[in-house]
Amino acid sequence: MQSTPAELADRARELRAAHGLADGSLGAVLLSVVERLEAPFAVKEIGSGRYVHVNMRMAALYGRSPEQLLGHTDADLLGAELAAHLRSADQTALGQSLATSTEHRIERDRIRRDFNVIRVALPTADGGPPRHMCCVWIENTLLHQRDAQLTKALQQLEQQQIAAEALRRETQDQSLRDNITGLYQRVHFDDQLRREVDLSSREHREFALVSIALDPLPDNVRSLGDAARTRVLEALGRLLRGNTRAMDASCRLDEDHFAILLSGVGLATAHSRMEGLRRQCATQIVVLDGRDLGFTVSMGVASFPHTAHTQEELMNAADSALGEAQRRGGNHVTLASIRFDAA
Repeated sequence: MQSTPAELADRARELRAAHGLADGSLGAVLLSVVERLEAPFAVKEIGSGRYVHVNMRMAALYGRSPEQLLGHTDADLLGAELAAHLRSADQTALGQSLATSTEHRIERDRIRRDFNVIRVALPTADGGPPRHMCCVWIENTLLHQRDAQLTKALQQLEQQQIAAEALRRETQDQSLRDNITGLYQRVHFDDQLRREVDLSSREHREFALVSIALDPLPDNVRSLGDAARTRVLEALGRLLRGNTRAMDASCRLDEDHFAILLSGVGLATAHSRMEGLRRQCATQIVVLDGRDLGFTVSMGVASFPHTAHTQEELMNAADSALGEAQRRGGNHVTLASIRFDAA
């Protein structure tokens, strides 16, 4: 617990009496400690706010000699705003029985310095109201700079960790995607489909699975070789990605076989969306060496649980519907048959 100035004065007298110390010896020790700390030290007259004693470092803080500083107030030496702030802190300290501490920033010659100012009203010999106040300025500039540097370093480290995690996820995501179409590969799609089946079974909601096949390319496109086929697959990949939401998943199952998982979507809505996608594919302009590469797709749409009750049944239902679309000549969207289980 912090002692009051009066209590400290009593203890100082007790120490002097008990150990035969000279008058003023403890004060001399205090001043030597302040000098050793290289701290600015001053004594102010409470009524006028004028400095009546300063050490060299206090005078240097104001860019003056001790003699030039004596008799002046903070208002004489600093701007009005900072002087008012210091005066307010002095008055607050005067009303306290214990030493107080406040933080202040002094700026001279465009250099900012931060200080923690400890203030204590000095008791008088006659026991009357204090007439002087002692101020010790402890500089915190370097400490604050180190704190700011540490905070900045921690923020940079956090940003680096976030960037590293994003890169890791991006790298992992890229490893799961097909290089040509940008769609997920079979392994990731199977995991997504398994989770969707489990979720829909627990929450009793539906979702749709679309099985898609690239229709045989026209002879004029096939004659252009692998470059034309790659250009068509790239365009199809963009269209599939552009027609799926974040909660959906699109995949390249094998060379010409693709699939889309539509989360929370019923059979009718899925059919409408895929019909729009089919038209986009049929009208998509894909150019290679100045020649338009037309392509179409066939689609089979199944839903869980209306057309299938298990993951395997769902895949088979979508593939069967796709086969029917192909038998109709391609460029067609076919719905899987809805199951009507016996009661």
